[in-house]
Amino acid sequence: MALLKQSCCVFGRFSTSHLWQSPRSIPHVYGSSLTTVAKSSSDRRDRNKALLSEDGPDLQDFISGELSEKSKWAEYRGNLKRQKGERLRLPPWVKTEIPIGKNYNRLKNTLRDLNLHTVCEEARCPNIGECWGGGEYATATATIMLMGDTCTRGCRFCSIKTARQPPPLDPDEPYNTAKAIAAWGLDYVVLTSVDRDDIADGGAEHFAKTVSYLKERNPRILVECLTPDFRGDMASVEKVVLSGLDVYAHNVETVRELQRRVRDARANFDQSLSVLKHAKEVKPSVLTKTALMLGLGETDQQILNSLTELREVGVDCLTIGQYMQPTKRSLKVEQYVTPEKFAYWEKVGNEMGFVYTASGPLVRSSYKAGEFFLKNLLSKKKEDISVSD
Repeated sequence: MALLKQSCCVFGRFSTSHLWQSPRSIPHVYGSSLTTVAKSSSDRRDRNKALLSEDGPDLQDFISGELSEKSKWAEYRGNLKRQKGERLRLPPWVKTEIPIGKNYNRLKNTLRDLNLHTVCEEARCPNIGECWGGGEYATATATIMLMGDTCTRGCRFCSIKTARQPPPLDPDEPYNTAKAIAAWGLDYVVLTSVDRDDIADGGAEHFAKTVSYLKERNPRILVECLTPDFRGDMASVEKVVLSGLDVYAHNVETVRELQRRVRDARANFDQSLSVLKHAKEVKPSVLTKTALMLGLGETDQQILNSLTELREVGVDCLTIGQYMQPTKRSLKVEQYVTPEKFAYWEKVGNEMGFVYTASGPLVRSSYKAGEFFLKNLLSKKKEDISVSD
């Protein structure tokens, strides 16, 4: 009896007092329990029937493959705007498949062998499989992160690790990066980096060398440099712009009003605007590009004002995407923006005169950069041919 009593206490299924009840009371206890279970099961069945009757998918939907029509974002019933103390659940339109494919695996293995880093991995980008594998237009794109994987700044939206004094630069990195990219046969590459405020020029020379080596090995490859703000040092900006790149990118990240809350205190909207403006002034033929995240608590008017200021300094290309919290320590998502709203901002951007505006929940600064760029380039060439004819 002692063993039985100990066993029941350990597993916690019943209180020990049940063991000392009279035989007559035991059936009453279990009978009551069974009645409760049966009743709750019946309630659950009724609730499930009610849910299934609410225009849910039936067998014919599965057979016909028309499930997507009944899973549109407009029918999503979850919260899209965060309440105090709440963490929003991911809506279906920001969920992606696990990256697979030969090209994806080949790029990943080469990166490990050469000790190279990509922002695709470090920033946990949801589109890594699609970009690395080549998408609708078979334009394989990768975003290489130069100067290590440790940043000197601590933006609250970012998952990249930080330190006041990161490891020194690898002097062989520009050459190794160019060699690897040339071997991959990429059509378009984005070179970006962590912030390196510990280096005099912020790493501008490192950028320039990498671009130069790349163009020597493959003159036809399109190169985009997504740079830091170099602490507002325009000589550093100029060095990168004149390196032979095709696109100069620098992200303002969020609207003017949320800069201090979202970005490191050493970054600000005006400094970023100055970088983009100077890049265009140094070489007008270079395309300039920036990115905005939505879902951080911005208003429509603030977004519109930011786009207006970007056009005033001559920014050509704009990407707008949904902010998604990368770690528990990062800023929480304040709102999930619907695909319809992203389509609206794409229309607004195009009407404002951006060469192209890529706007969507999963759009990132470098998302399918080559495909967007090349598609636009081809369209422009066709227009020029039509005009000349």
